[in-house]
Amino acid sequence: MHLPLLTEFEKAHLSERQPLPERYRGLSDEELDGRIAAARAALGRRVVILGHHYQRDEVIKFADYTGDSYKLARQIAERPEAETIVFCGVHFMAESADVLRAEHQQVILPDLAAGCSMADMVAPDQIELCWTELAQMGISDVLPITYINSAAAIKAFCGEHGGLVCTSSNAKGAMRWAWERAGKILFVPDQHLGRNVAYQLGVPLDEMVVWDPNEIWGGLEPDEVRRARIILWKGHCSVHTRFTPRQIAQVRAQHPGVRVIVHPEVPWEVVQAADACGSTEFIIREVSQSPVGSVWAVGTEVHLVNRLARQLEPDRTVLSLDQFGCLCSTMFRVSPNHLLWVLEGLLDGEVHNRIVVPAEQKAWTRVALERMLAI
Repeated sequence: MHLPLLTEFEKAHLSERQPLPERYRGLSDEELDGRIAAARAALGRRVVILGHHYQRDEVIKFADYTGDSYKLARQIAERPEAETIVFCGVHFMAESADVLRAEHQQVILPDLAAGCSMADMVAPDQIELCWTELAQMGISDVLPITYINSAAAIKAFCGEHGGLVCTSSNAKGAMRWAWERAGKILFVPDQHLGRNVAYQLGVPLDEMVVWDPNEIWGGLEPDEVRRARIILWKGHCSVHTRFTPRQIAQVRAQHPGVRVIVHPEVPWEVVQAADACGSTEFIIREVSQSPVGSVWAVGTEVHLVNRLARQLEPDRTVLSLDQFGCLCSTMFRVSPNHLLWVLEGLLDGEVHNRIVVPAEQKAWTRVALERMLAI
């Protein structure tokens, strides 16, 4: 019998994983809402709840701050009086919060199963091997950038090797910063975000290569890498790669005059077929500030799209580019039941699902994150 392979996050937190107690299952929506509200009120300013845009509505409505990864990372410093940061998102976000928190604070992830398939597409030993193989090719004029959708160990690697972290909001700034200091960028783990942003900055496709961590020397010839300005890791978002140019053509046929806006984690061909591309915050701003009567098809996670549609109706029409809806299943794992469990645990003096980045990773991870926040 073969046991399933564990991600680095799962290995680190396996001993801490606790199933949701039976008494927190099967509660009605009314009871959940009432008890969560009561726990929040009792905890007061000792707790701050951060909610990523892709969270389900039943959870996001209790967040003190909502936003994308970048916005929420910056909010941590805004509540120094909070003893506990409850991060309703996924594990890499909670890890970043643990790195950026003050000494007296702690970070909780309501459900430790809330991971990220993209983050799991790059492991510490893989990026170390890539770095070694680049050196074997004679390539040293390179800086690493990791998308925030990555484990703390990957962020620490980038910090230690002169690089930094980026989000979809500040990837352009991060790339400009890196190219001012080196001739090449190693961009992990999302090849699509790296390609789309580099292209927007004027880098032609023939100066980009994709590094496959499962192949010797990334499946590339040294001359290919020497000619490249950016080396893209072979990783992707399972949600955003579902969007296609055909979907855009269909929605234009069904809704003449529709504007199509997509997240930069979608494939390059989709960005070229769309009218606009940008981070979640960019999408919200563009659609919300558009003229009354505008019709939008949005290519990103369905919870955000549906929430935006409700907030803006009837003045604007907002549709999902994918008629079946692209759900981030790992974000969906954080339920109101889990949120209630961790909040009532704090009232009882119990800390469930605390996220702690190992000390040997924390210093360099902080360096990489602070370089990002300084841009």
